[in-house]
This record gives sequence, structure tokens and C-alpha cells, in this order.
Amino acid sequence: MQPLTKRLTNLLSEIDAAFLRLQITKKQDELAELNVQLSSSEIWNNPVNAQEVNKKFSALSAMVEPWITLKFQVTDMVELMQLGDDSLMAEFEQQVNAFEAEFSKLRKDLLFNGEYDNHNAIIRLSAGVGGTDAQDWTEMLERMYLRWATKSDMKSEIIERSVAEEAGIKSSVIEITGLNAYGRLRGEHGVHRLVRLSPFNSDNLRQTSFALVEVLPQIDTPDEVQIDDKDIKVDVYRSGGKGGQSVNTTDSAVRVTHIPTGIVVAIQNERSQLQNREMAMKILRSKLIQLQLEQHASNVSELHAGESANWGSQIRNYVLHPYTIVKDTRTKHENQNAQGVLDGDIDEFSEAYLESLQQ
Repeated sequence: MQPLTKRLTNLLSEIDAAFLRLQITKKQDELAELNVQLSSSEIWNNPVNAQEVNKKFSALSAMVEPWITLKFQVTDMVELMQLGDDSLMAEFEQQVNAFEAEFSKLRKDLLFNGEYDNHNAIIRLSAGVGGTDAQDWTEMLERMYLRWATKSDMKSEIIERSVAEEAGIKSSVIEITGLNAYGRLRGEHGVHRLVRLSPFNSDNLRQTSFALVEVLPQIDTPDEVQIDDKDIKVDVYRSGGKGGQSVNTTDSAVRVTHIPTGIVVAIQNERSQLQNREMAMKILRSKLIQLQLEQHASNVSELHAGESANWGSQIRNYVLHPYTIVKDTRTKHENQNAQGVLDGDIDEFSEAYLESLQQ
């Protein structure tokens, strides 16, 4: 009984330490305040705000409740074991094993200590050097992230997509919604390189292709990022589809330029001009926050011109010929099951990246 009791008390100590680091008590207070707001009938006078509050409540609750439950169960088990009933030893050991497994799963929350890790994410994919191969590679990455989202119980939506002439895509913008979406994906930010036998080359030669992956924390509300109106230039134009045909007969496409940094965001899907502008501004705010994190600036006004995740920041190699391996250039983490990775099994790379930041 003694070794088992020691394991359980050690586990309880680790849970208490995690409570402090994750500020669980503070988050419980936040949940209580959000619950009061949601209980008020007045909040529904502003449906957009009510939806945001409800979304925040759900995300916070999904993070906090498992920790509260685990601590309650472990504390209860400690008290039960102190009664010293040896006939229940096998059952106690089974429970302790289950608690340790649950803690091992939950402790990954400790990795998400970035300021925006609990935000949803926006992924922007852009084809690089490599012609049709690069455009096909970009579409493969789009598929990889969509599959990852499904496996991770995340909601994904393609909000902008530019299809290439022969195969693949030139660019894609994906909105990923779920618990710690940005925290789990921010390690994907950078250039991804593919080496394979080209399916578009009659000689079947080995081809190297590049795609740029930008992972941005989704900034939904304007008050999270203060942007001066004079720093914004907005252009509207007619949407164009693949092959030059008109997608829309009105000037609904929107291009927003942030003059100080030179960041340009263009949205031209089949929504209204107002919806396109709102989405463009959301992505612009997200890009400015990402740039602010990279430049260690205290606010947007301190930012200078620069490209987030430029083409020099290669982070991962995917080799499909003459052997198969996926290797991260930063953490050296690798996986020889390249197809599994391309099917969305990227969590091990994300965790290796986040753990490297803790060292």
C-alpha cells in the first residue's frame, strides 16, 4: 500500500503545481463571470457579442473542467487509501494507473503558455519555387491540415483558395477553430520542402518543391489590435475565377494594405464586399499580431516592414524519394512514416517544437 500511496501523493503534488502554472483558480473565476453574463437576458441584445462570450466560455470550460475533475478524483482516492483497506489494492492500483495516464495527457496543456495559444488559428498556404510541382505540394499540405483538424476534433473552413491552371493550388487560407488551435499549430509556421519523383515530369525526375505556411492567431475583435485608420488602404475590385472568368458581377473583392508594414491581404470569394472586408481585416489583425510576436514589439505602431515566415525560414523536409522521412530542421524530430504525416499525423512535431521552447 505504501508505494501506491507515495505514487498518488506525488501525483497530487504535480497536479497542484500544474494548477498554479495554468492559473486554474483564476480561470474558474473567469468562467463564473462568463456564466453570469450568459445567464443575463440582456447579453442576447447583441448576438455577435453573445456568441463570442459563449465561445470563450466553452473553450475555457473544455480546458479547466478535466483538471478540476482529476484533482477531485485523486484527492478523494488519497483519503480512501488512508483507510488502509488492503483488499482493494488491485482496484486502487488500477485507478492510480488511470489517473497517471490522464495526467500525462492533460500535462500537454502546460506547453500552451504563449499569449495567443488559446486562440483559433488561420493558416495561409502559398506555393513557392517548383512550378506545378510546388502548387501540387501546396494542395497536399492543405489536405494534411484539413485531415489533422478532423482527427483533432477541430472545425476547419477554407475561406479563400486560388486554384492553379494545371494542378494543385497557388494559395489557400484555412480557418481552424478549436481548443488551443493556434498553440497546437504555431510550430508549422515556416517553409516546408518536398523531395519526390515528379508526377508532372515525363522523365520522372526527382523534384524539390517549396510551400510557405503561415500560422496566425485568429484575432476576431478589433480591440485586440489597435490599427490607425490612416495606416490602412482599402481597394475594391471585381472577383475573378479560374481561367479569368468572373466569379461575381459586382466589385465585391477587397484588398487591404497596411501601409507601415506593407502587409497586403486580398479576399475575393463569393461573399459580399462587407463580408470580404471583415475577413480581410481579421486576417490583417492576425498577421500584425504574428509580426509583433516575431519582432518582439510592444504594439503595432512599433512594427516595421517585414514578411512573417519569409522564404528563408525552412522548417521541415518531406522526403519521398529515394527513401521516406519527414524531419524538422529545428528540433531534429523525424518520422519515417511520411504518408502518415501527410495524412494529418503532425502532433508529434508540434509537441517536439513546443517542448523545445521550454528548455
